[in-house]
Amino acid sequence: MRHFLGQITFVLLLLPVCSCNSAPSAWRAIPVSPEDTNEQLLLKAANALPHPRQLQWQQRELIGFIHFTVNTFTNKEWGDGTENPSIFNPSELDCRQWVKVCKEAGMKMIILTAKHHDGFCLWPSKYTDHTVAGSSWQGGKGDVVAELARACRDEGLELGLYLSPWDRHESTYGNSPKYNQYYINQLEELLTQYGPVAEVWMDGACGEGPNGKRQEYDWPSYFATVRRLQPDAVIFNGPDVRWVGNEAGYARETEWSPIGVNALDVLEYKINPQAKNLGSFEAIRKANYIVWYPAETDVSVRPGWFYHPAEDDKVKSLEKLLDIYYSSVGRNSLLLLNIPPDRRGLIHETDAHRLRDFGKVIRSTFAVNLAKGTEAWASEQRGSLGFHSAVKIVDGKDDTYWATPNGITTATIEFNLKQAKTFNVIMLQEYIAKGQHIEQFSIEAWLGGQWRNITEGTTVGYKRLLRIEPVTTQKVRLRIDKSRLVITLSNFGLFYQKPIQEILSQ
Repeated sequence: MRHFLGQITFVLLLLPVCSCNSAPSAWRAIPVSPEDTNEQLLLKAANALPHPRQLQWQQRELIGFIHFTVNTFTNKEWGDGTENPSIFNPSELDCRQWVKVCKEAGMKMIILTAKHHDGFCLWPSKYTDHTVAGSSWQGGKGDVVAELARACRDEGLELGLYLSPWDRHESTYGNSPKYNQYYINQLEELLTQYGPVAEVWMDGACGEGPNGKRQEYDWPSYFATVRRLQPDAVIFNGPDVRWVGNEAGYARETEWSPIGVNALDVLEYKINPQAKNLGSFEAIRKANYIVWYPAETDVSVRPGWFYHPAEDDKVKSLEKLLDIYYSSVGRNSLLLLNIPPDRRGLIHETDAHRLRDFGKVIRSTFAVNLAKGTEAWASEQRGSLGFHSAVKIVDGKDDTYWATPNGITTATIEFNLKQAKTFNVIMLQEYIAKGQHIEQFSIEAWLGGQWRNITEGTTVGYKRLLRIEPVTTQKVRLRIDKSRLVITLSNFGLFYQKPIQEILSQ
């Protein structure tokens, strides 16, 4: 990343940091001690930083998920591994159509279920006969992974791959050493034959239960294989990215990326995904280490993850998708939105139309930042040369930022829009290469000759989006009421979302 840790100011290097060479789970882990004072603990939390691959992942904001396998043809969500590969026969499969739909929605990457729990492989793996090579599609000569990789590459999208550890077909499953090698062999196929892979998705689902085959996954070897073959790829449900805790598409109102863990081995993180505030002072006080571990929010555009004809009239409404966007991307998370192809091998017309409208509304809303280039004054700023002055958060650049001096954890910034403007969406972005610090903020507008509060929030992180009733004013004031260490902001935005039907009619 061009601006990651470019010049570490503040006090970041004064804290004890574990490089964790023996544990792939944390790039920079900061030890927590029972003797830490409250100030020391918050300082440590403020000094937790993202790895460059985590920064790059966060900047994608919105990515696509493609669930496609024999389940599409059996009308199931979880296959049992006994399916005859010949049933996989999409009549019009077109990965370029998938990519087009995802691009129109504003997605930067597509993650494909290369192998789901049924064990059926969308590429001709040489380690099993349960693959497209045994299907009717293209006479057994096809490769869905290759076709999608090519389409993504041609259209400028990144490729991600999902490889389910749970495999209901593979006979070695339950014989831990043999199956672990089988899984690693398939990882190696996927990570060496299809070009750059930006994210590897390892699902934690398993329905074996206490009387199942009791396969013990060799997670450290899985993670090491990804690091060796695709070092720039983030690993979901592994060392880089955590699950947000639900499949509804909603991140927490207070979503921290620096969180407390009890061990440096990611297998021992034992995070409660339903916890209301993973990065709170109370949570990190109970931890042994603080690491940067951001949330990915997954949801399907339909009730199910795979295509089912009965759900053609149950695609989420445009209003619901927008609410999900503001509650995931707008809450310091990344949105992974699933769009399942149908039995033809195409994104259904209803889904494609909905995603097209969704992308059009997002682009229209954020096309013009009404705060860009306006006058801005801060009550506090770092240095006297203007490198971190208030104007840096309205200059339209991601690699510049406003900052307060060490020890200053509250401040205000006033914006003069020069003329009255109407807005109903507000954006804040911290410069997270320096950490995530803001705990509480409020925004005021000059209305009727006085400052009036129009909205407020807790965490900011990479991006915070707030929707409000339309406000018309010439002056806006941002108050940072509580922060850890110092305050940094790289962007502030005021936007106006027109009525949806007006946008769609243009």
